[in-house]
Amino acid sequence: MKEKIERYREIKEAALLGGGGDKLKQQHGKGKLGARERLDLLLDPGTFVELHLLAEMDKQRYGDGIVSGYGKIDGRTVMIFSQDPSVLGGSIGFQHGIKMHNTVERAIELGVPLIGLNDSPGYRIDRDPDSLGKLDVGDRKGRNTVFFPNTLASGVIPQISAILGPCAGVSVYSPALTDFILMVDGIAQMFLTGPPTAKKMLGEEVTMEDLGGSKVHSRVSGIADFRLSTEQECFEKIRKLMSFLPNNHMESPPISTCHDDPRRETPALEEILTPDSKKTYDMNKIIAEVVDEKDFLEVKSEFAKELIVGFGRLGGRPIGIVANQPMFLAGCLTNNASRKAARFIRFCDCFNIPLLFITDTPGYMPGLEQEVGGIICHGAKMLYAISESIVPKVTLVVRKSYGGGNIGMGVVKGLGIDLIFAWPTAEIGVMSAEAAVEVIYSKAIRDAKEPTIFEERKISELREAYSNPYAAASSQVIDDVIEPRETRKRLINAFEFLSSKKKTPFPKRHGNIPL
Repeated sequence: MKEKIERYREIKEAALLGGGGDKLKQQHGKGKLGARERLDLLLDPGTFVELHLLAEMDKQRYGDGIVSGYGKIDGRTVMIFSQDPSVLGGSIGFQHGIKMHNTVERAIELGVPLIGLNDSPGYRIDRDPDSLGKLDVGDRKGRNTVFFPNTLASGVIPQISAILGPCAGVSVYSPALTDFILMVDGIAQMFLTGPPTAKKMLGEEVTMEDLGGSKVHSRVSGIADFRLSTEQECFEKIRKLMSFLPNNHMESPPISTCHDDPRRETPALEEILTPDSKKTYDMNKIIAEVVDEKDFLEVKSEFAKELIVGFGRLGGRPIGIVANQPMFLAGCLTNNASRKAARFIRFCDCFNIPLLFITDTPGYMPGLEQEVGGIICHGAKMLYAISESIVPKVTLVVRKSYGGGNIGMGVVKGLGIDLIFAWPTAEIGVMSAEAAVEVIYSKAIRDAKEPTIFEERKISELREAYSNPYAAASSQVIDDVIEPRETRKRLINAFEFLSSKKKTPFPKRHGNIPL
């Protein structure tokens, strides 16, 4: 027995080394952590339990370039894998693929979140010329391919991907199928075909950073949800994100002890919003005043800045927030903003997270670029997501809400919005008073003795008659006009009131969202 135990210890020690100490030093030299070091930093101390440590790649190496198992974050169980570039660069071999597949499958079975720490160049290439052209698809269930369970898990458990190295080809498709992607500056890249292929096929000279770095995917493509400076910050962000999410679609998000008085008034809001509807302000300041302890986790903060999405709490209860940002493009709804909102709204609906819309928008962005870019289709995604969602939905109109903006930002009860509030500063209508005067009185303005004075008088008359919250309240378009200082307590009360809402989706196979 003693000899067998000694033999086991030798095998286990070799397996735990991965590619060996020299390879780990190479990782450190690139400013990167090792696969196991990442797990130690992310998970609660001492909670990681490894599975399939001895999965054999060949007679010399175990693990096949990936560490997988389960652990805890703030006491909650998660399934997790961490790709190990010290073993053949972290490339995906047969056993590697099966371990990924099993990790996702087990997460679905247990109803716990999945976290993937990704650092892989893609499928492993067999250097034997006779094997070229042969795709190793694994067993009949395809258990070395993770895309199928990723898709099954979508909307069932939260899936989070951290990109911690250059990921190419098939290694980016699994993260793309998950709910959130985090990237670390300087070390993380995502692309289907790398710079050599771009140069060979198209003659393009491009760096890995320019092709698929963290800034590209955070600011331009919108694929990344968070961009972090270090791996430590990345793991802290994952833990914070997890605090807003339930374990699965059958549970409600975790309610925290609220140390911020639910009855607290918010008089500072009266100073943030300027009386002049043409002047800008920072919507983040309004959000910070309303949520518990000014704690707001923004998602995709660098992409489509004209719209803000993210997580906060009201009275300890997690909510998803969708808000216009007047500091960028006057808060117009654009192609990218619509995609950003639709994705976020659908995630919240999957996992029982109530939604708060804070509205200040002149509507959808006009112009050639938006129209040829597909604003009809992209805008429809947002409408689809709002209409499809069955979680509690509350809208607060703080200033402008015109035209299509009423639909896109939840100022229409017919989209399934539960409660709509407005500040006294709200302007709600088919179009602004200025635009309406131009349409209705264009001839009269031209014929007037003093066109400018006549136009300004008509604008003032229309704004007084229609572009205010009282006209909307009188026809029950909105539920109430509230003072800015009572916003927080009214919203907390509204979501508490709606917490018992029960609504079953219309029975069907699934909808066909415009893509």
